[in-house]
Amino acid sequence: MAERKRGLGRGLSALIGETTKKALDEAAPVAAPSTAAAASPQATSGVGNQGFQLLGIDQLVPGKFQPRRYFDEDELRALATSLEKSGVLQPLLVRPLSATDGAKGAAQFEIIAGERRWRAAQLAKLHTVPVIVQALSDSVALEVGIIENVQRADLNPIEEAEGYQRLIEEFSYTQAELAETIGKSRSHIANILRLTSATPKVRDGLIMGRLSMGHARALLGHPQADQLVKKIISDGLSVRAVEALVAQTKSDHGKTDKATRSSRTATKTADTRALEKTLADRLGLNVSLDDKGDGSGGQLHIEYKSLEQLDALIAHLLARHD
Repeated sequence: MAERKRGLGRGLSALIGETTKKALDEAAPVAAPSTAAAASPQATSGVGNQGFQLLGIDQLVPGKFQPRRYFDEDELRALATSLEKSGVLQPLLVRPLSATDGAKGAAQFEIIAGERRWRAAQLAKLHTVPVIVQALSDSVALEVGIIENVQRADLNPIEEAEGYQRLIEEFSYTQAELAETIGKSRSHIANILRLTSATPKVRDGLIMGRLSMGHARALLGHPQADQLVKKIISDGLSVRAVEALVAQTKSDHGKTDKATRSSRTATKTADTRALEKTLADRLGLNVSLDDKGDGSGGQLHIEYKSLEQLDALIAHLLARHD
Protein backbone atom coordinates (compact mmCIF):
# COMPACT_ATOMS: atom_id res chain seq x y z
CA MET A 1 0.00 0.00 0.00
CA ALA A 2 1.38 3.40 -0.96
CA GLU A 3 2.52 5.65 1.82
CA ARG A 4 0.38 8.75 2.19
CA LYS A 5 2.29 12.00 2.28
CA ARG A 6 1.01 14.70 4.59
CA GLY A 7 0.20 18.13 3.27
CA LEU A 8 -1.26 17.13 -0.07
CA GLY A 9 -4.69 18.13 1.09
CA ARG A 10 -3.64 21.75 0.68
CA GLY A 11 -3.72 21.16 -3.06
CA LEU A 12 -1.25 22.76 -5.45
CA SER A 13 0.37 24.99 -2.83
CA ALA A 14 1.83 21.91 -1.08
CA LEU A 15 3.55 20.88 -4.31
CA ILE A 16 4.77 24.08 -5.89
CA GLY A 17 5.34 26.10 -2.73
CA GLU A 18 3.59 29.09 -1.26
CA THR A 19 5.75 31.58 -3.18
CA THR A 20 4.98 30.09 -6.60
CA LYS A 21 1.32 29.61 -5.66
CA LYS A 22 1.08 33.30 -4.71
CA ALA A 23 2.72 34.24 -7.99
CA LEU A 24 0.16 32.17 -9.88
CA ASP A 25 -2.73 33.74 -8.04
CA GLU A 26 -1.42 37.21 -8.77
CA ALA A 27 -0.25 36.50 -12.34
CA ALA A 28 -1.64 38.65 -15.11
CA PRO A 29 -3.84 36.88 -17.67
CA VAL A 30 -1.81 34.98 -20.25
CA ALA A 31 -3.02 35.99 -23.68
CA ALA A 32 -3.21 33.39 -26.42
CA PRO A 33 0.46 33.28 -27.47
CA SER A 34 1.77 32.65 -30.95
CA THR A 35 3.82 29.65 -31.99
CA ALA A 36 6.85 31.89 -32.30
CA ALA A 37 6.40 33.10 -28.72
CA ALA A 38 6.24 29.53 -27.49
CA ALA A 39 9.57 28.81 -29.14
CA SER A 40 11.36 31.79 -27.58
CA PRO A 41 14.00 31.15 -24.87
CA GLN A 42 12.10 33.35 -22.43
CA ALA A 43 8.88 31.35 -22.82
CA THR A 44 10.51 27.96 -22.30
CA SER A 45 12.86 28.94 -19.49
CA GLY A 46 10.24 30.43 -17.22
CA VAL A 47 12.13 33.74 -17.05
CA GLY A 48 9.86 36.74 -16.78
CA ASN A 49 6.64 34.74 -16.51
CA GLN A 50 6.46 34.29 -12.73
CA GLY A 51 7.60 30.65 -12.59
CA PHE A 52 5.65 29.01 -15.37
CA GLN A 53 6.47 28.26 -18.98
CA LEU A 54 4.59 27.85 -22.25
CA LEU A 55 4.23 24.45 -23.89
CA GLY A 56 2.61 23.48 -27.16
CA ILE A 57 -0.86 21.96 -26.98
CA ASP A 58 0.43 18.85 -28.76
CA GLN A 59 3.13 18.35 -26.11
CA LEU A 60 0.53 17.57 -23.45
CA VAL A 61 -1.37 14.33 -22.86
CA PRO A 62 -4.25 13.59 -20.42
CA GLY A 63 -3.22 12.24 -17.03
CA LYS A 64 -3.70 8.53 -16.44
CA PHE A 65 -4.74 9.33 -12.87
CA GLN A 66 -7.35 11.90 -13.87
CA PRO A 67 -10.44 11.20 -11.70
CA ARG A 68 -12.74 13.08 -14.07
CA ARG A 69 -14.34 10.90 -16.73
CA TYR A 70 -17.06 13.19 -17.99
CA PHE A 71 -16.47 16.64 -19.49
CA ASP A 72 -19.61 18.61 -20.29
CA GLU A 73 -19.41 19.73 -23.92
CA ASP A 74 -21.44 22.91 -23.39
CA GLU A 75 -19.23 23.97 -20.48
CA LEU A 76 -16.10 23.28 -22.53
CA ARG A 77 -17.38 25.42 -25.40
CA ALA A 78 -18.24 28.24 -22.97
CA LEU A 79 -14.74 28.08 -21.49
CA ALA A 80 -13.21 27.99 -24.97
CA THR A 81 -15.06 31.19 -25.86
CA SER A 82 -13.58 32.84 -22.77
CA LEU A 83 -10.08 31.59 -23.61
CA GLU A 84 -10.33 33.02 -27.11
CA LYS A 85 -10.69 36.48 -25.55
CA SER A 86 -8.39 36.38 -22.53
CA GLY A 87 -6.24 33.27 -22.84
CA VAL A 88 -5.56 30.71 -20.11
CA LEU A 89 -5.61 32.50 -16.75
CA GLN A 90 -4.05 29.77 -14.60
CA PRO A 91 -1.19 27.43 -15.54
CA LEU A 92 -1.69 23.69 -15.75
CA LEU A 93 0.31 21.38 -13.47
CA VAL A 94 2.19 18.76 -15.54
CA ARG A 95 4.96 16.23 -15.17
CA PRO A 96 7.51 15.18 -17.84
CA LEU A 97 7.07 11.88 -19.68
CA SER A 98 9.99 9.69 -20.66
CA ALA A 99 10.26 7.27 -23.58
CA THR A 100 9.33 4.45 -21.22
CA ASP A 101 6.09 6.30 -20.45
CA GLY A 102 5.18 6.35 -24.13
CA ALA A 103 6.51 9.80 -25.06
CA LYS A 104 7.20 10.14 -28.79
CA GLY A 105 9.15 12.75 -30.71
CA ALA A 106 9.32 16.12 -28.96
CA ALA A 107 9.28 16.24 -25.18
CA GLN A 108 5.84 15.37 -23.84
CA PHE A 109 4.19 16.09 -20.52
CA GLU A 110 1.33 14.46 -18.62
CA ILE A 111 -1.39 16.71 -17.23
CA ILE A 112 -1.85 16.37 -13.46
CA ALA A 113 -4.25 19.28 -12.97
CA GLY A 114 -5.94 21.35 -15.65
CA GLU A 115 -7.14 18.88 -18.29
CA ARG A 116 -10.40 20.81 -18.72
CA ARG A 117 -8.46 23.98 -19.56
CA TRP A 118 -6.31 22.02 -22.03
CA ARG A 119 -9.38 20.61 -23.78
CA ALA A 120 -10.99 24.04 -23.97
CA ALA A 121 -7.74 25.54 -25.26
CA GLN A 122 -7.85 23.08 -28.15
CA LEU A 123 -11.39 24.15 -28.98
CA ALA A 124 -10.23 27.78 -28.87
CA LYS A 125 -7.42 26.84 -31.29
CA LEU A 126 -4.68 28.07 -28.97
CA HIS A 127 -1.17 26.90 -29.86
CA THR A 128 0.29 26.97 -26.35
CA VAL A 129 -0.78 26.99 -22.71
CA PRO A 130 1.09 28.06 -19.55
CA VAL A 131 2.26 25.18 -17.35
CA ILE A 132 4.23 24.43 -14.21
CA VAL A 133 6.40 21.34 -14.59
CA GLN A 134 6.93 19.12 -11.56
CA ALA A 135 8.54 15.65 -11.43
CA LEU A 136 5.84 13.80 -9.47
CA SER A 137 5.56 10.13 -8.57
CA ASP A 138 2.48 8.14 -9.58
CA SER A 139 1.12 8.13 -6.04
CA VAL A 140 1.42 11.90 -5.64
CA ALA A 141 -0.06 12.46 -9.11
CA LEU A 142 -3.12 10.42 -8.13
CA GLU A 143 -3.63 12.21 -4.82
CA VAL A 144 -3.24 15.67 -6.28
CA GLY A 145 -5.50 14.86 -9.23
CA ILE A 146 -8.30 13.77 -6.90
CA ILE A 147 -7.91 16.45 -4.26
CA GLU A 148 -7.44 19.33 -6.71
CA ASN A 149 -10.58 18.37 -8.64
CA VAL A 150 -12.66 17.90 -5.50
CA GLN A 151 -11.58 21.26 -4.08
CA ARG A 152 -12.63 22.92 -7.33
CA ALA A 153 -16.00 21.07 -7.30
CA ASP A 154 -15.17 19.79 -10.80
CA LEU A 155 -16.23 16.19 -10.15
CA ASN A 156 -19.69 14.69 -10.42
CA PRO A 157 -20.83 12.69 -7.34
CA ILE A 158 -19.73 9.32 -8.76
CA GLU A 159 -16.27 10.60 -9.71
CA GLU A 160 -15.97 12.17 -6.27
CA ALA A 161 -17.04 8.94 -4.55
CA GLU A 162 -14.59 6.85 -6.56
CA GLY A 163 -11.84 9.36 -5.87
CA TYR A 164 -12.41 9.18 -2.13
CA GLN A 165 -12.55 5.38 -2.29
CA ARG A 166 -9.17 5.28 -4.04
CA LEU A 167 -7.65 7.55 -1.40
CA ILE A 168 -8.99 5.23 1.31
CA GLU A 169 -7.89 2.01 -0.38
CA GLU A 170 -4.57 3.10 -1.89
CA PHE A 171 -3.38 5.72 0.57
CA SER A 172 -4.96 4.60 3.87
CA TYR A 173 -7.04 7.72 4.44
CA THR A 174 -9.77 7.50 7.08
CA GLN A 175 -13.09 9.27 6.56
CA ALA A 176 -12.13 11.77 9.27
CA GLU A 177 -8.82 12.55 7.54
CA LEU A 178 -10.59 12.93 4.21
CA ALA A 179 -13.07 15.38 5.70
CA GLU A 180 -10.26 17.50 7.14
CA THR A 181 -8.14 17.29 4.00
CA ILE A 182 -10.88 18.07 1.49
CA GLY A 183 -12.65 20.60 3.69
CA LYS A 184 -15.96 18.70 3.72
CA SER A 185 -18.05 17.45 6.63
CA ARG A 186 -17.71 13.82 7.73
CA SER A 187 -21.37 13.26 6.93
CA HIS A 188 -20.75 14.49 3.37
CA ILE A 189 -17.84 12.06 2.97
CA ALA A 190 -19.90 9.16 4.35
CA ASN A 191 -22.88 9.95 2.12
CA ILE A 192 -20.73 10.32 -0.99
CA LEU A 193 -18.94 7.02 -0.34
CA ARG A 194 -22.29 5.23 -0.18
CA LEU A 195 -22.73 6.03 -3.87
CA THR A 196 -20.06 3.47 -4.77
CA SER A 197 -22.78 0.82 -4.24
CA ALA A 198 -25.27 2.52 -6.59
CA THR A 199 -26.71 0.53 -9.50
CA PRO A 200 -25.58 1.28 -13.09
CA LYS A 201 -28.62 3.40 -14.01
CA VAL A 202 -28.41 5.40 -10.78
CA ARG A 203 -24.72 6.03 -11.47
CA ASP A 204 -25.49 7.13 -15.03
CA GLY A 205 -28.21 9.47 -13.77
CA LEU A 206 -25.79 11.12 -11.36
CA ILE A 207 -23.03 11.45 -13.96
CA MET A 208 -25.37 13.06 -16.48
CA GLY A 209 -26.91 15.32 -13.85
CA ARG A 210 -30.39 13.84 -14.22
CA LEU A 211 -30.46 12.63 -10.61
CA SER A 212 -29.44 14.54 -7.51
CA MET A 213 -27.62 13.18 -4.48
CA GLY A 214 -30.95 13.08 -2.66
CA HIS A 215 -32.53 10.97 -5.39
CA ALA A 216 -29.60 8.56 -5.37
CA ARG A 217 -29.52 8.15 -1.58
CA ALA A 218 -33.22 7.29 -1.58
CA LEU A 219 -32.62 4.56 -4.18
CA LEU A 220 -29.57 2.93 -2.56
CA GLY A 221 -30.25 -0.70 -1.70
CA HIS A 222 -33.67 -0.71 -3.36
CA PRO A 223 -34.24 -3.91 -5.41
CA GLN A 224 -36.01 -1.95 -8.15
CA ALA A 225 -33.71 1.08 -8.23
CA ASP A 226 -32.93 0.90 -11.95
CA GLN A 227 -36.62 0.61 -12.85
CA LEU A 228 -37.48 3.62 -10.69
CA VAL A 229 -34.81 5.83 -12.29
CA LYS A 230 -36.76 6.00 -15.57
CA LYS A 231 -39.93 7.11 -13.75
CA ILE A 232 -38.06 9.70 -11.69
CA ILE A 233 -36.52 11.28 -14.79
CA SER A 234 -39.63 11.12 -17.01
CA ASP A 235 -41.96 12.47 -14.30
CA GLY A 236 -39.47 14.96 -12.87
CA LEU A 237 -40.04 13.65 -9.35
CA SER A 238 -38.70 15.60 -6.38
CA VAL A 239 -36.54 13.95 -3.73
CA ARG A 240 -39.48 13.80 -1.31
CA ALA A 241 -41.67 12.21 -3.96
CA VAL A 242 -38.97 9.60 -4.60
CA GLU A 243 -38.62 8.87 -0.89
CA ALA A 244 -42.38 8.32 -0.67
CA LEU A 245 -42.32 6.11 -3.78
CA VAL A 246 -39.46 4.03 -2.42
CA ALA A 247 -41.23 3.60 0.93
CA GLN A 248 -44.40 2.48 -0.85
CA THR A 249 -42.65 -0.06 -3.08
CA LYS A 250 -40.74 -1.45 -0.09
CA SER A 251 -44.02 -1.78 1.81
CA ASP A 252 -45.66 -3.57 -1.10
CA HIS A 253 -42.66 -5.86 -1.43
CA GLY A 254 -42.74 -6.59 2.31
CA LYS A 255 -46.43 -7.49 2.18
CA THR A 256 -45.77 -9.89 -0.69
CA ASP A 257 -42.92 -11.54 1.21
CA LYS A 258 -45.05 -11.81 4.34
CA ALA A 259 -47.90 -13.41 2.38
CA THR A 260 -45.45 -15.86 0.83
CA ARG A 261 -44.01 -16.76 4.22
CA SER A 262 -47.50 -17.19 5.67
CA SER A 263 -48.42 -19.51 2.84
CA ARG A 264 -45.32 -21.60 3.42
CA THR A 265 -45.96 -21.71 7.17
CA ALA A 266 -49.48 -23.02 6.59
CA THR A 267 -48.10 -25.98 4.64
CA LYS A 268 -45.38 -26.87 7.14
CA THR A 269 -45.66 -30.14 8.99
CA ALA A 270 -45.95 -30.34 12.75
CA ASP A 271 -42.41 -31.75 12.92
CA THR A 272 -41.00 -28.80 10.95
CA ARG A 273 -42.73 -26.26 13.19
CA ALA A 274 -41.49 -28.12 16.30
CA LEU A 275 -37.92 -28.03 14.98
CA GLU A 276 -38.21 -24.30 14.27
CA LYS A 277 -39.33 -23.70 17.87
CA THR A 278 -36.49 -25.80 19.27
CA LEU A 279 -33.89 -23.88 17.27
CA ALA A 280 -35.44 -20.50 18.12
CA ASP A 281 -35.45 -21.33 21.85
CA ARG A 282 -31.85 -22.52 21.73
CA LEU A 283 -30.52 -19.53 19.74
CA GLY A 284 -32.83 -16.85 21.13
CA LEU A 285 -33.57 -15.70 17.55
CA ASN A 286 -36.41 -16.07 15.08
CA VAL A 287 -35.90 -19.17 12.93
CA SER A 288 -37.68 -20.24 9.74
CA LEU A 289 -37.17 -23.66 8.14
CA ASP A 290 -38.39 -24.04 4.57
CA ASP A 291 -38.21 -27.64 3.44
CA LYS A 292 -38.97 -28.43 -0.21
CA GLY A 293 -40.77 -31.58 0.90
CA ASP A 294 -39.26 -33.83 -1.75
CA GLY A 295 -36.07 -34.76 0.04
CA SER A 296 -33.95 -32.38 -2.08
CA GLY A 297 -33.19 -29.92 0.72
CA GLY A 298 -34.45 -26.47 1.66
CA GLN A 299 -33.45 -23.24 3.40
CA LEU A 300 -32.85 -22.30 7.03
CA HIS A 301 -33.39 -18.58 7.87
CA ILE A 302 -32.07 -17.12 11.12
CA GLU A 303 -33.09 -13.51 11.80
CA TYR A 304 -30.92 -11.16 13.87
CA LYS A 305 -31.71 -7.55 14.76
CA SER A 306 -28.30 -6.24 15.80
CA LEU A 307 -24.62 -6.88 15.27
CA GLU A 308 -24.40 -8.04 18.87
CA GLN A 309 -26.92 -10.81 18.13
CA LEU A 310 -24.97 -11.79 15.02
CA ASP A 311 -21.69 -11.92 16.96
CA ALA A 312 -23.30 -14.09 19.62
CA LEU A 313 -24.71 -16.44 16.97
CA ILE A 314 -21.35 -16.80 15.22
CA ALA A 315 -19.58 -17.40 18.54
CA HIS A 316 -22.17 -20.05 19.44
CA LEU A 317 -21.80 -21.85 16.10
CA LEU A 318 -18.01 -21.75 16.17
CA ALA A 319 -17.93 -22.99 19.75
CA ARG A 320 -20.16 -25.92 18.84
CA HIS A 321 -17.95 -26.67 15.86
CA ASP A 322 -14.75 -26.64 17.95
